Amino acid sequence: MDSQSDSGKNVITYRAYTGEDDLPHVMALVQSELSEPYVIYTFRYFLCQWPHLAFLAYSPQSSSPVGVIVCKQSTHRNSYNRGYIAMLSVDKAFRKRGIASALVRSSIQAMKEDSVEEIVLETEYDNDAALSLYESLGFIREKRLYRFYLNGKDAFRLVLSVPPPSSPSPSGSDADDSGTSFTATGRFIGERTHFRRTGGLGTQRYRAIRVSAYSDEEDEPPSGR
Repeated sequence: MDSQSDSGKNVITYRAYTGEDDLPHVMALVQSELSEPYVIYTFRYFLCQWPHLAFLAYSPQSSSPVGVIVCKQSTHRNSYNRGYIAMLSVDKAFRKRGIASALVRSSIQAMKEDSVEEIVLETEYDNDAALSLYESLGFIREKRLYRFYLNGKDAFRLVLSVPPPSSPSPSGSDADDSGTSFTATGRFIGERTHFRRTGGLGTQRYRAIRVSAYSDEEDEPPSGR
């Protein structure tokens, strides 16, 4: 569902990733703003398996998205449900408007609906703006990763612990602070949880956990960081 954060020319709208038509816009924004090089296979690795965990931000002042977040969700060491924020990018001309915060909140909310237990990410150790953003949302610094990026920079791994919900939503849907809302119904089959979600891609079926075998290296996109 689309959401609006203001009115008039400054309105920012948010929506879920809808498929291949969005891919060139996602790639262009990420490649123009992030220092790490990603090939198309890296984008498809995330977007084809977890399209419901990618969100885009739009402004009437631009024909292309001005912000994007790309995530994944899988089982960590065969024990618990972990989310991972792989890419977050906001056009420099549209920063300091709460766009990055709204995108992160949207992804966290979507992961919560799939019973996520923790969410992790990496960011450059000297990226004060990113560190401040994530820490304001409850992330803590788990460890420093030396020479993690291809440019030789160190990174901090940040972790957000997500407690289980105290009670289910009476309406079966939740909304984050930006007004973005989603609905999902689930059923359990053996060790897997399957959710039927309605959103930008229509009614789809996604595996919330055990998408693939997990290792620490899997946090990194297939092309390396």
